Amino acid sequence: MKNVKLKLAALTIATASIFAFNVNKEPVSIKGTVNPPDGAVRAWALSSTDTLKAAIEKGAFEIPNVKPGTYQIIIEAKAPYKNTGKDGVTVAEGKPADVGEIKLDK
Repeated sequence: MKNVKLKLAALTIATASIFAFNVNKEPVSIKGTVNPPDGAVRAWALSSTDTLKAAIEKGAFEIPNVKPGTYQIIIEAKAPYKNTGKDGVTVAEGKPADVGEIKLDK
């Protein structure tokens, strides 16, 4: 009987440990705006392990499901504007990153 209780306690602790590291967290995103609002079509987030993209709608973008790390943001512009980038965007676990306004040059 004592052996069964010990095994049950060990199983309970192991299960609790697994769930402690698998807490459901909200997805993290990178968001921002583009000026002029109709000057770009897509935003890209590039890291050493990920390449993510999102459409730009009404001058705003949000790239969902981003893993923590450092990213380069590339704005894919429409002519006559030029593609524009922003380096060193840091995404921390559980904290969305807001890159603010990115201005496009002609």
